[in-house]
Amino acid sequence: MPQTDKQICIPPELPELLKQFTKAAIQTQPPDLIQWAADYFGAMSRGEIPPEREQSERVASSTWAELTPDLLKILHSRVGGRLIIHVNELAQMWKVLNLPTHLFNSVMNVGRFTEDIEWLKFLALVCSALGVTISKTLKIVCEVLSSDYDGGPPRIPFSTFRFLYAYVAQVDGEISASQVSRMLSYIEQEIIGPDGLIKVSDFTQNPKIRLE
Repeated sequence: MPQTDKQICIPPELPELLKQFTKAAIQTQPPDLIQWAADYFGAMSRGEIPPEREQSERVASSTWAELTPDLLKILHSRVGGRLIIHVNELAQMWKVLNLPTHLFNSVMNVGRFTEDIEWLKFLALVCSALGVTISKTLKIVCEVLSSDYDGGPPRIPFSTFRFLYAYVAQVDGEISASQVSRMLSYIEQEIIGPDGLIKVSDFTQNPKIRLE
C-alpha cells in the first residue's frame, strides 16, 4: 500500500540558501527574475560567484530616472492614501515617473504581489533597493511617508512603523521574530510619546535599538 504519512524532510541548508537568494534578487533588480535565478543557482552549482551585481552595472548606463526618495514621495502622493492599489494603476504611475521597469518587476516577484497590491509592503521593498540595511530602509520609508512639511524631523505613526519593520525583517530573513518583538516593545515603552509617533532619530541614533 502507498505510504501517505511520510514525513517531509527539509534540507538544513535550504532556509539560508533561499534567504541569500532573496537578498541578492532585491539588491540586483534583474529584469528577468527567472533567467537570473537560473544563472544564480547555475553559478553556485559550479562553485562560482553568483551574478549579484551585473544588472546594477547595466542600469547605470540606462535612460531610466534615478530612483530617489523624492520620486517615491511623488509616487506615494499619487497613491493617495490608499492601502491597496491595482497593479495596472501602479504600473502606469511608475511608468509616468520613468522609473526602471526591471525594478518594478523585481519587487512584484519578491513580494509575490498579484493584482491588488498592498502599497506599504510594495513601498518598503522599493526602499530596500536604496537602503540595503533594515535601518536605512525604514529611514527612507519614514521620509517618504512623513507628512511634516514644517521642516521638522520625519515621523510616522508607530503602528505603521511596527507593520513595516515586521514585514521588512520577515523578507530579510536574518532576524528572529522574537528579536523584532523585543525591539518593538522597547521602542513602544521607552521611546514613543503621547502622540504615538516615531522619528527617524528614535531608531537610528539610539544605541539601544538594533533593528538588524
